[in-house]
Amino acid sequence: MITALYPGSFDPITNGHLDIAIRASRLFDRLIIGIFATPQKNLMFTLEERVELAKAATQHLPKIEVRPYSKITVEFAREVNAQVLVRGLRAIGDFEWEFEMAMMNQMLCPGLETVCFMASQEYQFLSASLIKEVASLGGDIHKLVPKNVAEALKKKAAMLKKQ
Repeated sequence: MITALYPGSFDPITNGHLDIAIRASRLFDRLIIGIFATPQKNLMFTLEERVELAKAATQHLPKIEVRPYSKITVEFAREVNAQVLVRGLRAIGDFEWEFEMAMMNQMLCPGLETVCFMASQEYQFLSASLIKEVASLGGDIHKLVPKNVAEALKKKAAMLKKQ
């Protein structure tokens, strides 16, 4: 049984993330979406919110589970018995970063393979950061994220405007 880990901050999970997860779940027996607790990013959603949004967005996908983690990714991969890390690539700039990460992960955990999926054409421009900005300015994001995420972004944006 091959278990793959798709790690990230998923702040929030987008249709681009889901596209990668669904495609990866067709190749592997089990796919874990690992949501990192404390990335060095400006987060909009708490860890609990990010996990719940991802769980709701993937509840209809039986081979995918969502789990939070707070340790280095390779240690979490060992903990869940993952043999593969799944990553998504949108553009050439992503490749450089992912290549460096794959080499570091290989050094830290020999035998843990990294498999990169090219973003589908309709999601190549998509990033969670861009979606958060568009949502905070009142833009239409319903084609870019699952329905539950669009609703959560709208609420969070309204809440942040009041502060």
